[in-house]
Amino acid sequence: MRLYETIFILHPSLDEEAVKANIEKFKGVIENNGGQIENVDVWGRRKLAYEIAKVNEGHYTLVNFRADSELPKELDRVFRISDAVIRHIIINAEN
Repeated sequence: MRLYETIFILHPSLDEEAVKANIEKFKGVIENNGGQIENVDVWGRRKLAYEIAKVNEGHYTLVNFRADSELPKELDRVFRISDAVIRHIIINAEN
């Protein structure tokens, strides 16, 4: 199993309950596909470096996890179809 790191930004219009629900949803995708979550760091609402679709802020979350090489593809798919996610990135943290 490899060590991965993902950061995703949720839309600022979401309330705290919706933000928590989305974080739990993405953690569930990792755990239900054989991954092991090592750390979840919620950075909270921050200003974006640049405007994305007329949005200047977002809810940032960092997740470190271990998984096989297929899980990041599934997680990326889930991020892409979620309307709450503005931006996301998944990297192999071992390199």
